[in-house]
Amino acid sequence: MTSIETEANAASPAAWQSALKIVIVGHVDHGKSTLIGRLLHDTGSLPEGKLEELKAASARRGVPIEWSFALDAFQAERDQAVTIDTTQIRFKTARRDYVIIDAPGHREFLKNMVSGASSADAAILVVDAAEGVRETTRRHGYLLHLLGIRQVAVAINKMDLADFSQARFAEVKAEIVRYLDGIGVTPTAIVPICGRDGDNIASASQRMPWYQGPDAVAVLEGFQAQDAATDLPLRLPIQDVYKFDRRRILAGRIESGVLRTGDTLLFSPSNKTARVRSIESWPQDARPGEAHAGDSVSIVLEEQIFVERGEIASHTEHPPQLSTVFRGTVFWLGHAPLATGKSYKLKLATQEIPVTVQSVEKVIDTDSLAAATAEEVERHEVAEVILRSRRIMTLDEFRAIPRCGRFALIDGHETAGGGIVSMEGYPDQRQALHVKATNLTSVEHGVAADIRTHRNGHRGGIMWFTGLSGAGKSTLAMAVEQHLFKKGYHVYVLDGDNVRHGLNANLGFSPEDRVENIRRVGEVAALFADAGFLCITAFISPYQADRDRARKAASGDFHEIYIEADLATCERRDPKGLYRKARSGQIADFTGISAPYEAPMNPELTIESGDRPIEECVHEIVDYISRAFRLN
Repeated sequence: MTSIETEANAASPAAWQSALKIVIVGHVDHGKSTLIGRLLHDTGSLPEGKLEELKAASARRGVPIEWSFALDAFQAERDQAVTIDTTQIRFKTARRDYVIIDAPGHREFLKNMVSGASSADAAILVVDAAEGVRETTRRHGYLLHLLGIRQVAVAINKMDLADFSQARFAEVKAEIVRYLDGIGVTPTAIVPICGRDGDNIASASQRMPWYQGPDAVAVLEGFQAQDAATDLPLRLPIQDVYKFDRRRILAGRIESGVLRTGDTLLFSPSNKTARVRSIESWPQDARPGEAHAGDSVSIVLEEQIFVERGEIASHTEHPPQLSTVFRGTVFWLGHAPLATGKSYKLKLATQEIPVTVQSVEKVIDTDSLAAATAEEVERHEVAEVILRSRRIMTLDEFRAIPRCGRFALIDGHETAGGGIVSMEGYPDQRQALHVKATNLTSVEHGVAADIRTHRNGHRGGIMWFTGLSGAGKSTLAMAVEQHLFKKGYHVYVLDGDNVRHGLNANLGFSPEDRVENIRRVGEVAALFADAGFLCITAFISPYQADRDRARKAASGDFHEIYIEADLATCERRDPKGLYRKARSGQIADFTGISAPYEAPMNPELTIESGDRPIEECVHEIVDYISRAFRLN
């Protein structure tokens, strides 16, 4: 990234750190760099002698004065008249300090544009009055939305090519407003300008008297700084751990919130806690009592717990979420398509975790905003995907803490995509992972498992029926129980009705309550299996992580049985009218409609229940169980 400092850069480094960051984006050749060069000139921010240098450079190329030459630091950019790298320009007006980021418009340099725009407070989207809204215009607009930039102004440039026509301005304005409105962005201003000649840059244009709105400088001065990250919950990703002078020193950059000496910190995902003994500095007699978002810090804890790179420190009352799965909106830059089933390295804060694309939910056409189903995401496409990891991940939703809700996907050694985190429909798994009880001692039973097995004539185990509501889980479970009982098996069914009326009567249907519901069922089923019973569970259990946790809790055999029926079949059956209520909005977080269902990845048995007779499905399940559990 190139940095250009103007005369205004006499301000202190601290001033520039707090300066308002503006990114200028738009289609290639629509005049982004020209606008910035003219802004510098009209605000008196060009260094002494720079204007003469620009005139001479333009004359040597036989062109009128080219304001973009003030920015294009690479010779290749001047020769091709295209911005390759992002360029940072520091200057100030009478009101405040600014850092303007000139981002490349060419499609091949979108990665640079995303990198430059990711730290901006606001944006100006430049549109050529003659060409109008182009594909890259829409793509850049969508990326601004994706990056969470909500302050967006539009500069309709090159009005001279449209003869300063009010009608043409209104036409282009309507087109860009229609698009931005479709992605939920309301432009703060739309200004007709001629960047080359300075019309409506720092003063009103005499050639467009019909425009009575603010000029470009006034638009800049009207932008507001983003909410201070210090007002958000504390997030301190651990970058490294050092041993120094018998101390373990944890180093990292505070992404949000305030850290104070004496604070009790929770480290995620390990769930360890410790108090901050000191915030280190050198020399030591200058130790600060607190540090804020944006500060790089080193801390020493009162208790020397084991903490490693990738952990994220927070206050105990406002922790991040823990999960093995999340929904990501991804902008894909890789040369090979992002594909279902493919694995990548996820970088989020200081975490580096292997993830697999569980599914591509939809690919979004950034031009028309239409969504389509697909198995792959091509280069420069935006998609909503489900990413899963075998390891627990520490996550914040982008809308809650932006700096900790952005991630990158690495394919091999290249950054192939970036995106933002959403946990919509997925629970925080922290409570399910947290063991509260201590000082426990297991009790050995006087009846050994093999004795129970010999008396019963079969081993104990769990048949975990999972599937959408209406797939037939409970119906099949009850019928299978009857058949097995007649054959002499010790068998019992756990389903939603007999569990939620008692054991789980205090739980609702939020994602977190669903997790706890299945956790308890898994533990009870494990006790039944340990007692030598065949325990059949009939629960939607929509999350793969919950079913994996139930499998882990089982001391004996655990068989995941997928009762498979498509959504249309389940809705057609709808025995309790639940789908109808969910479609009308009467039931929130309903699996398959407004909440996700994760089909088993490797079930021991799949029963397609859609068009098959119940008796046929029952006999297939009973035969499978007999082969798996009956003693020879």
